[in-house]
Amino acid sequence: MNDHVPAGHGLAADEPIFSEKISTRIKARPEFVKAMEYARTIKSAVPHQRVIFTVHEMKRLGRGAAELLAIAEELRYHDIELELLTGPLQGIYNPSGHGAALFAFFAGMAESEREYVREKSLEGQATARERGRHGGRPKVFDDDMIAYARTLRARGVAVPDIARKLVIPAGKNKGRHPSVASVYRVLVDGESAAAPA
Repeated sequence: MNDHVPAGHGLAADEPIFSEKISTRIKARPEFVKAMEYARTIKSAVPHQRVIFTVHEMKRLGRGAAELLAIAEELRYHDIELELLTGPLQGIYNPSGHGAALFAFFAGMAESEREYVREKSLEGQATARERGRHGGRPKVFDDDMIAYARTLRARGVAVPDIARKLVIPAGKNKGRHPSVASVYRVLVDGESAAAPA
């Protein structure tokens, strides 16, 4: 992270420079936080004062589109201008003036990133389904267990005894007996399905 200088254009000798050496990939960036707090403090103390939050380049501002949008929204909310010293977007951007387009661009980037993540997630789920993998927790009962439970119940075996005769085939409880409540649910579901409409 390069220097962040929230100050009026043209740095005065007594204006602080916040130098962040931590990568934007690191979650905690203390100098960045201090710089933002300083900019907000000036703006809240003197609302009509022009405050510019300066960074070396846009990629030093945030880790991704969502974070860029959050930072841009905070700058816009407090009416703090953004200055980029280098890069293709070099310049000063006023969020409530001619720089509003850049802030709208940040919002568009964040929306595109969310849509991309959503599409990749749906593609992954579809691929998993094609391979026979289904999301969610493994079923406690397989079809054989359900049929066996219903047969035992039809013979008059008590539900707690049925639970003790069944063994969960998969998942974190593999090898254990299902709860009595689970057996009741399976039997009730079966009775509901078998009941005439």
